[in-house]
Amino acid sequence: MASSHFFFIVIVIVAITVPSVLATEFIVGDDSGWTNNFDYQAWADGKQFRVGDKLVFKYSEGAHTVHRVNGTGFQDCSVPASPEALTTGNDVITLSSPGRKWYICGVGRHCEVGKQKLAITVLPVEGAPASSPTPTSDADASLKFHVWMVPMVAALIGMLFS
Repeated sequence: MASSHFFFIVIVIVAITVPSVLATEFIVGDDSGWTNNFDYQAWADGKQFRVGDKLVFKYSEGAHTVHRVNGTGFQDCSVPASPEALTTGNDVITLSSPGRKWYICGVGRHCEVGKQKLAITVLPVEGAPASSPTPTSDADASLKFHVWMVPMVAALIGMLFS
């Protein structure tokens, strides 16, 4: 009986950790980082971004910002009214839902003149069934993951000590 509990725990831990191990971390712009006058579309061309992957925006703190925008905001270089800019200079965004994603710099005219903007398409996790993307924010998807994960971890701990 104890060995079946152990086997179940191992399977659950593998199922939880494998997607994060398979995730790719992309440094946006590679060695150039998040800066002006860089062709981010050429950088993204040929890369496959998947749910679970991370985008890392590296820049000198205070020199730039990262804003997630919609397609219109991307085309118009319109900074959203909400103050949700990333500003640390080492901003990490986990791609938690499939579909189009758009990011711009909101400092000065970096987006318009410096072409400091990135558009990507995020694919589902490899091997996951294809479905229509649902309109959910990355924060909502992350919250759903944690709501599911807490009871699972609690159950595992309960099984270990029973």
